[in-house]
Amino acid sequence: MENESPYYRHTKIIATLGPSTESADRVTELIRAGVDVVRLNMAHGSVDWVGEVVGRIRQVSAQLDRHVAVMMDVKGPEIRTGAVAAPLPLEVGSLLEFRSGASPLQEQNAAWGNSGSVASVSVNYPDLARDVTVGATVLVDSGLLRMRVVDKDTDSIRCEVLTPGELGSRRHINLPGVEVNLPSLTEKDRTDLQAGVKAGIDFVALSFVRRAKDIRVLRQLLDEFGSPARIVAKIEECSGVDHMDQIIREADAVMVARGDLGIEIDYQRLPLVQTKLVRACQAEGKPVIIATHLLESMIHSPMPTRAEISDVSNAVREGADAVMLSGETTTGKYPLESVEVLKQIIESIEPSVDGALNSGMKLREPKAKMLRSAAVLAQDLGDSGIIVFTRSGFLAYVLGALRPRGVPIYAFTDVESTFRQLLLPWGVEPFMMSFSDDPEQTIRDAIACLRRKGWCRTGTWLVAITNVIAGEQVIDSMQLRQVE
Repeated sequence: MENESPYYRHTKIIATLGPSTESADRVTELIRAGVDVVRLNMAHGSVDWVGEVVGRIRQVSAQLDRHVAVMMDVKGPEIRTGAVAAPLPLEVGSLLEFRSGASPLQEQNAAWGNSGSVASVSVNYPDLARDVTVGATVLVDSGLLRMRVVDKDTDSIRCEVLTPGELGSRRHINLPGVEVNLPSLTEKDRTDLQAGVKAGIDFVALSFVRRAKDIRVLRQLLDEFGSPARIVAKIEECSGVDHMDQIIREADAVMVARGDLGIEIDYQRLPLVQTKLVRACQAEGKPVIIATHLLESMIHSPMPTRAEISDVSNAVREGADAVMLSGETTTGKYPLESVEVLKQIIESIEPSVDGALNSGMKLREPKAKMLRSAAVLAQDLGDSGIIVFTRSGFLAYVLGALRPRGVPIYAFTDVESTFRQLLLPWGVEPFMMSFSDDPEQTIRDAIACLRRKGWCRTGTWLVAITNVIAGEQVIDSMQLRQVE
């Protein structure tokens, strides 16, 4: 941060690594560009790749002295069609059978559409016929193919095609409104997680979270692996939306995964659901990430569309902790430009947002209420910051959730995993530093660190949340310090 610049970016940026960005040079450029969290999408990643790429990220971060967190996004369970010899042409009104048994696919030169001759494709979900009712909607290939169930038996469903197109191999199936009976983690997920824990990942994004118990299953597995990684619940289907309150309370953070979510619910409801999820996360003090299609056109174009600019601006105004790039930085032609566009939009919009604190947050502990007072004081002072010392990350996460606009939250910790996990919440700038047995010395060391790194200058007022020793008691305190 430049001394002469009063602006501080609060909204964090997440970039997904892929062929366009996984080289050491590209990772270096992403980190220099200001990416805060790097996402590994295990739908396209292997165990060997995880160890290699996390090691590369850590090495580059150390060289640049700018660290980033690593989020592993596990693939999760999904319903897909089987292989087809060649893409199947589908016309409106034609019939297609999805069979969860082991029936072979009919030859493509069968009398398509004739009575008694219905093409059949296999599906990897054995409970398909049990869970889906006649009249239900089936969406295939990211919703491009829309169908209606007209009949079913014990191991297959027969659908009428509503939108024309071609059905290729292994296409994703969405069943809007159906709570499918799938495990929260697959064997691939468990293997990937073990590799991620060994490599030292900081966050795990869990796909297709339907209930709070899905989070508990993952947390138990992480505990077994001895990992302190925090859990990000991806909300991307109707069941997750229905149970959002319980999921948010159980998870450490939430991702509004608008890809599948925009298929599962009526598209016109997506902005309303996004807003509801953001507000629910803010009420619980949990970080929330807005993901998918933020700058989708920049996969091929050096400039975003006006609609994308407005979409990102809306996420910033709503108070998202982070915005995430997917295809833009995995296979896109302009990954660095995409990061720069996000930065420019954020820096343009943040100063225009009302400075009121997050009044909807439930402050359940007295210390959390003291943090709110610190946020009010820092905002009133202007050109100030808040210093907290934390080993668990709790204080910094609460302060970030309070949204003290214009106020950097300097979080000092001596725990490496906590340090990187503090890179996600809104407005938090973490620092690794050893703590002295003397609280006063710890404060002085923190202020000296901020001066040395150019984060504050002489005359800046800082609100410090720390312990003071009174006799044999350790007391929480809020102090006002001016940088000398």
